[in-house]
Amino acid sequence: MSERRIWNHPILGKEKVSDTVNIIVNGKTLQAKKGEMIAAALMANGIRVHRYTAKRRETRGIYCGIGQCTDCVMIVNGIPNIRTCIVPVEEGMIIETQHGIGKRKD
Repeated sequence: MSERRIWNHPILGKEKVSDTVNIIVNGKTLQAKKGEMIAAALMANGIRVHRYTAKRRETRGIYCGIGQCTDCVMIVNGIPNIRTCIVPVEEGMIIETQHGIGKRKD
């Protein structure tokens, strides 16, 4: 499990050990805590860029963190525009950086 996590928070206390799942991000297998949001798993693994904008190709990642904006959208299991801040990880989930509006893979 990544060392980029906060294991002992001054207010929330110590993080409990939890089960892990494997997710595939841009072809690379990573570990995530079972049940955590995709965005949290990516952040813990050092991934900050979730998508590139259509016009200017600018990077986007977490902004609101509550599913209200679309900055964190990615292609998840072939479906574009998935808000990664509100979707929990699942074993074997395939996650890809989205370019522009994204295209569905059928």
